[in-house]
Amino acid sequence: MTGLPFGRSCRRPWILFVNSSPNSLPESVASDLFDQSALSELAGRLVEAAKRAGADAADAIAVRGVSQGVEVRDGRVEESERSEGDDVGLRVLVGRRQATVSTNDVGGDNVAKLAERAVAMARVAPDDQYVGLADPSLLAQNFPDLDLLDRVMPSTAELERRAVEAEAAGLAVKGVTKSGGASASTGISGMVLVTSTGFHGRYLRSSQGISMMAIVGDGTGMERDYDFSSALHGSDLMSAASIGRSAGERAVARANPRKVATCKVPVVFDPRVAGSLVGHVVGAANGAAVARKTSFLKDRLGQQLFAKGIRIVDDPLRVRGLRSQSFDAEGVATKKLAVIDDGVLTSWLLDSATARELGLTTTGHAHRGVSSSPSPGPYNLHLEAGEMTPRQLIADVEQGFYVTDLIGSGVNGVTGDYSRGASGFWIENGEITYPVSEITIAGHLIEMFKSLTPANDLTFRYGTNAPTVRIEGLTVGGR
Repeated sequence: MTGLPFGRSCRRPWILFVNSSPNSLPESVASDLFDQSALSELAGRLVEAAKRAGADAADAIAVRGVSQGVEVRDGRVEESERSEGDDVGLRVLVGRRQATVSTNDVGGDNVAKLAERAVAMARVAPDDQYVGLADPSLLAQNFPDLDLLDRVMPSTAELERRAVEAEAAGLAVKGVTKSGGASASTGISGMVLVTSTGFHGRYLRSSQGISMMAIVGDGTGMERDYDFSSALHGSDLMSAASIGRSAGERAVARANPRKVATCKVPVVFDPRVAGSLVGHVVGAANGAAVARKTSFLKDRLGQQLFAKGIRIVDDPLRVRGLRSQSFDAEGVATKKLAVIDDGVLTSWLLDSATARELGLTTTGHAHRGVSSSPSPGPYNLHLEAGEMTPRQLIADVEQGFYVTDLIGSGVNGVTGDYSRGASGFWIENGEITYPVSEITIAGHLIEMFKSLTPANDLTFRYGTNAPTVRIEGLTVGGR
């Protein structure tokens, strides 16, 4: 295995570009997309309008989204689309009452009308003792350069070239019978946040991606697999050819899978799926779930959950990280946090409201859309690497299962019960042998955490990253 100035509306029209350069957008177009000054001015006007309308406090966000994607199949473009949009949201507080409104139409006197409507809504909302803006002492003062924006955006022609190249490389792998399609994409996302307590921050991040799906066999014997690469900067993308080739090789390796008998064995998670285990930890450590008492970790803060040496880290300040940002959706400064440190659960992920409810201080993990109030969530997560190579990790496994794909969402965040459909490869006497499919793996997350062993092959490809991981004694349900 190889493995925008505003007119009547801030919604931009779809645009087709005729490009003199085969690889990038015209400089004047790209510069306009990167200019957030109009968004900043708009957010500030919304906050001032809310205060004039009677709000005790307010914050406003303006969000930019630009995306372009191309999909190809059998060497021909099946779909090519581009969209752009700017949306704004206003949150107002009147005493302990809160309301949030959003729009993409802020022409004329709509700013004042939006603020007046939000204040009217807040006055009839129920009291909530936990709502409020973030403590001003916690607001970000410094905005380090995290290198989030690639100012060279690929053109439609370049996206087509990447997708075609990825597909061709996948189809060239011996044993691949057809293409499941290939795609290439680019985009920009960004946010401006202004609060009545004086905070004003903004960021933009770019994104580029390539993916390909390859198919082997036909009819009921068909198997498929994929690979993809995502990055903020084009220079960090894996090549289109390597993506296609990897997808093809993965698909061929899955051909003619077998079934296995139900048993209890070590299960090894490929890095592509091992990050899901990190997600289960951090999902249960979300302050909103803890406050609602819907987390199986709600009573385990400060307890040893993993073996000593295990660390799960959330790092919002990683340079070129896919989810990096220096302030959260309330303006609070972000910082690196070890949720699991030396095997111990050290912290919840908190925004201001959940922190107040739990009698704690926000950890700077507030996220928010234009039509919602803040809620906690992670940034760049990773499980730190261990000492053994992946081969050493499986060397003593007489019978076991190497998971490359997980299906369904059978994880109970309240109880910790774990059951997922899976496919991958059987391990015999320390070697990865034949492909297996249509099985389930089951256990309980607390017990799984206790026996988790990471390998040393951590790479940063996704928003949540993990090395190869071994878990002992999971039930594999087969024939």
